[in-house]
Amino acid sequence: KKMECCCYSSPKPPLSSSSIILNFQGVSSSVGGRFSKKTLRPGVLSSPLPKPFLQLNDRFQPFVYQRSSLYPPLRAYKGPIFSEAGKQGWDFGRFLKTLYFFNGPPSPAKFFEFLIEKLSGSSPSEPVKAMDTSGIILVAGATGGVGRRVVDILRKKGLPVRVLVRNEEKARRMLGPDIDLISGDITKESTLVPEYFKGVRKVINAVSVIVGPKEGDTPDRAKYSQGIKFFEPEIKGDSPEMVEYIGMKNLINAVKGSVGVQSGKLVYGFEDNSSRELAWGALDDVVMGGISESTFQIDSTGGENGGPTGVFKGLVSTANNGGFTSIRTKNFSVPEDLSAYDGLELRLKGDGRRYKLIVRTSSDWDTVGYTSSFDTVEGQWQSVWLPFSSLRPIFRARTVSDAPPFDPSQIISLQLMFSKFEYDGKLNPTFVEGAFQLPLSSIRAYIKDPITPRFVHVSSAGVTRPDRPGLDLSKQPPAVRLNKELGFILTFKLKGEDLIRESGIPYTIVRPCALTEEPAGADLIFDQGDNITGKISREEVAQICVAALESPYASDKTFEVKSVIPFSEPYTVDPENPPPERDYSVYFKTLKDGITGKEILEQSPVPF
Repeated sequence: KKMECCCYSSPKPPLSSSSIILNFQGVSSSVGGRFSKKTLRPGVLSSPLPKPFLQLNDRFQPFVYQRSSLYPPLRAYKGPIFSEAGKQGWDFGRFLKTLYFFNGPPSPAKFFEFLIEKLSGSSPSEPVKAMDTSGIILVAGATGGVGRRVVDILRKKGLPVRVLVRNEEKARRMLGPDIDLISGDITKESTLVPEYFKGVRKVINAVSVIVGPKEGDTPDRAKYSQGIKFFEPEIKGDSPEMVEYIGMKNLINAVKGSVGVQSGKLVYGFEDNSSRELAWGALDDVVMGGISESTFQIDSTGGENGGPTGVFKGLVSTANNGGFTSIRTKNFSVPEDLSAYDGLELRLKGDGRRYKLIVRTSSDWDTVGYTSSFDTVEGQWQSVWLPFSSLRPIFRARTVSDAPPFDPSQIISLQLMFSKFEYDGKLNPTFVEGAFQLPLSSIRAYIKDPITPRFVHVSSAGVTRPDRPGLDLSKQPPAVRLNKELGFILTFKLKGEDLIRESGIPYTIVRPCALTEEPAGADLIFDQGDNITGKISREEVAQICVAALESPYASDKTFEVKSVIPFSEPYTVDPENPPPERDYSVYFKTLKDGITGKEILEQSPVPF
């Protein structure tokens, strides 16, 4: 029985008894009649197949479009499709072209070693890769008053935590010697090494410019902990611009790739004024002796809105026991990390047929492909959503029950297939022989709904007030009155917030009022528009940050928060009768999109 194959596997291409003249890299080799291991010179079979088998090589690209600049002009391979069902024998030349495209020109010895390996029935062993157990929550500013409490809450919940700190010795003394720690300074981009953020999926940022008493403070910052209301403040260390604005820009750039953006990540295709190209090559049943043929072209005006689109097209035939066509990318030079996302969205114009998307995480040629079938609607542009969880491990049209879990951080290649065969002996119910055409405008990684915050930031109430007209400063907190004297601390905090809102990362911005060392548990007031004053405990803010990570109601929201307890009244908790655990989603549900307090500034006339 013959099954589809994404590799060179049995049944084998027919070899004629007459001589075949091969020319590889300018070297001719004449091989006549039958061959066997004995006919090859000693030592040929002892040489292993090159690893990885698939290699990027641009010396021969028969089925790849190339483009010199953003559209127009567009260049596509437009060679004819020669196969006609039942009227053509196996095309050995096209078989070689396929081999050249994906592997580069091999030596004759390697080529025949490869064929003999297939004829002997040997198959490669499957490399086992452990699934990336990511999902790490990064806490920046982990030794501060809010940050260290966030770390404590996350660890008690059993969640994986990594901390970003400037002083490693201090952090290990405070948080324990076993803490997953990276040492870096957000004001110095060079210290934020990309490897530090591998596996990070969410961030809680509690970094803040240091404000302290002019007259100095105790080693444990006792005066600072009382609140700015009780001392004459000044900036200690780096300026607000460096910490709140430049530091925020550096931190966002460092984590953006690992936490993902709400709009997703373009893997291939054309969208608005952006595009991303991949080297697609035809991989049809010619590798097994069939005559089906396909190609991948760019239609410069065939897209959904008259723009460019890729087109997977061809002619499929079951002659010679064939029955599939496909296009496959060359191996990526660097694995595509899509672990921040939940699946792939294909934007395409359907033809009523069922296709397959195959994703590989190994650079080996003949290996497991994580596969999902999808149906299309004839004549309609549609989005096909393929969750990573729906991908099944397939090897030569059979499910591999003991395959390693799909690892979205190690994507090596993509393949799109139209085939007579499904999996495990089942057939494609929409398969028909003949011509087909599937326009494919884009492949994009997506975050599934409901989207929860990936970046929670602790800012400050009052950030929009220094420039607000008609405001009675005597009734405002010290930071508002002293904004200029403190290096425009609130101005740069607001600029940092804007960077988060513009980043595309799903976020929550928490603006606490004056922070205290009191316990959590007092009744709270959540507000928007930057108008309230009051106090709130650092412990409460830490709990709010952790809760926001799991709430879709907190996503893309900016809000202020305080307790109902006045400044003049201390708040205490009876250790024998602590307050019940709070459900913060009750508060998050009241929040609205797009309210930051900047609305008043934008409506006010600019002074001459």
